[in-house]
Amino acid sequence: MDLSELERDNTGRCRLNSPVPAVCRKEPCALGVDEAGRGPVLGPMVYAICYCPLSRLTDLEALKVADSKTLSESERHRLFAKMEEDGDFVGWALDVLSPNLISTSMLGRVKYNLNSLSHDTAAGLVQYALDQGVKVAQVFVDTVGLPETYQERLQQCFPNIEVTVKAKADALYPVVSAASICAKVARDQVVKNWQFVEKLQDLDIDYGSGYPNDPKTKAWLRKHVEPIFGFPQFVRFSWRTAQSILEKEAEVVTWEDSPTENQAGLGRITSYFNEGPRTRPRLPHRYFQERGLEPATTL
Repeated sequence: MDLSELERDNTGRCRLNSPVPAVCRKEPCALGVDEAGRGPVLGPMVYAICYCPLSRLTDLEALKVADSKTLSESERHRLFAKMEEDGDFVGWALDVLSPNLISTSMLGRVKYNLNSLSHDTAAGLVQYALDQGVKVAQVFVDTVGLPETYQERLQQCFPNIEVTVKAKADALYPVVSAASICAKVARDQVVKNWQFVEKLQDLDIDYGSGYPNDPKTKAWLRKHVEPIFGFPQFVRFSWRTAQSILEKEAEVVTWEDSPTENQAGLGRITSYFNEGPRTRPRLPHRYFQERGLEPATTL
């Protein structure tokens, strides 16, 4: 799986796909949709589709695909490699959504919540398969939110396709299990090879699980929060765990229209540049390094 495009720019989104098997342009196909990394505070969310002809579903099931959460990392990689070998009847596509894109979407002036982002990404991948000439006849989706609402929405988008949305679909339908494996393999690879654009001091690559309730993940967040610029782009700063750490560890910003009674006891932003005692030494943020800026002590 070549993720070099994402490694060059991991601030937005990246779509990857296998070649479309010729048989998938000729025969009716089943298509599964699943994701990996919806809950973590660190790293991207990856949506995946996997598809094959209805006549070859038994061959896909024979690969022993299963919900990726029930498989070890080595088993997931082995099964993904097997699907690649069977590229004459199995195809896949991915949409990798960066932490930065997720957070800016959720905190924008017009709110775009994670469920809506997930639904639109899934629909976009189904449409992508159709645009590539795949003869999609059936779609199976692991639900996000209420399955009935989600199914109705997708059915409206694709009225000529039979859509099924269920909880735990990745354990019920092999084509969804296959999508689950593709998504998880991709996310694991992205997280492992993440390119930090920030010059982090004493970077610790042991993040723990990346989930908000993991003590090791929380410790990593506290270590790598920058008091003015916040977190590296590896972090979903819209997550409550990240916001709580920002509130405790970062400087408070006071806007011109903030009520004066709320400003009592707040530090001044200029204290960031002062040469005073600090709890730990800190390298200048990349904003200053890239522009060759240094604090001026005299004028």
